Amino acid sequence: MTTEATLLDSMTDIPAAQWDAVACPEGTRPIDPFTTHRFLAALDRSKSTGKGTGWQPKPLILRQNGEPLAAMPLYVKSHSQGEYIFDHGWAEALERAGGHYYPKLQGAVPFTPATGRRFLGPPAARTALLDIAIDLARQNDISSLHVTFCTADEAQALAGHDGTLHRITQQFHWENRGYGSFADFLGDLASRKRKMIRKEREVAQGHGLTIRALTGDAIQPAHWQAMWEFYQDTGGRKWGRPYLTRAFFDEMHRTMRDDVLLVLAFRGTRAVAGALNFIGRDTLYGRYWGCTEEHPCLHFELCYYQAIDWAIAHGLKRVEAGAQGEHKLARGYLPVPVHSLHWIADPSFRKAIARYLDQERRAVGEEIEALSADGPFRHPIDGTAAHEERD
Repeated sequence: MTTEATLLDSMTDIPAAQWDAVACPEGTRPIDPFTTHRFLAALDRSKSTGKGTGWQPKPLILRQNGEPLAAMPLYVKSHSQGEYIFDHGWAEALERAGGHYYPKLQGAVPFTPATGRRFLGPPAARTALLDIAIDLARQNDISSLHVTFCTADEAQALAGHDGTLHRITQQFHWENRGYGSFADFLGDLASRKRKMIRKEREVAQGHGLTIRALTGDAIQPAHWQAMWEFYQDTGGRKWGRPYLTRAFFDEMHRTMRDDVLLVLAFRGTRAVAGALNFIGRDTLYGRYWGCTEEHPCLHFELCYYQAIDWAIAHGLKRVEAGAQGEHKLARGYLPVPVHSLHWIADPSFRKAIARYLDQERRAVGEEIEALSADGPFRHPIDGTAAHEERD
């Protein structure tokens, strides 16, 4: 059998059916909506990625006898923005030592801190994809390869291969413990947290706004325009310059509205706040929030409580609410480890990074343990007693 690796210049260079055959063989409702052809191609078509963005797409496809076998979303990066697994300190250290950190290779979904498969296809092809990506870095004098927000299985299988380092950071995720309703979820919480959430929801729903959860054909162009305005405001304040272009939201309407849940708050017919979520097979992924009217507790309602409510109603197992945020703990989101893989070309620099990652893993593990012990539930996941207070 003949195996051939091809490096493309854009996701638009490969038919959707060929990419999705390895990226989401499970069908229309993918496990991970972010590695589908329609999502990655929307970034390219809208010029959110590509020339001038610092994210130059180089999708990698591995074919066997001409048929797609495996693939990897791969980018040449000229900065470290939009990644959410932070390596700015590594870049500064190498530059101070006289080296060049950029360009680097990134196996990732741009602007998306959501765990998912990065080595697309059968597990047996993971090592081949990693070897090809490392060879590309070596042959082109590129400092490093970073595979971010990969699955735990991928990280455990590939850590140590050709010097590849395993990094563990953390996020806060909500887990569905078999709840039939939001009230069931509240009943699982300690009394103080339960009362806090009830009060926050009461405040958020007392501003004279109508809250609607929209997906599919219920999402209209005007809703995307409103969400773009919210995104512009939040992105400008958080990052200085929003990563996504206005055209990306048009692409979402054209190709991905069935993958999207918009939670919008309306004053009359005008949307004044909103949260954009993506729908996976068993996970709801919270991504963007913004508003044109500031109201107490509205952020918590649209981003966290409406997401939990919708996930329970639709039988989803978890909600991932994006990067960072210990404030999520009190609202039912528990800390979980997040995995990435890093290959560093320079042996001395690799050793220094390895020492740092050893210390970071221990610190993250201790923090997850401490935060979990102080979680909001009356009974933790392992079944031992935690909070016994009642209403």
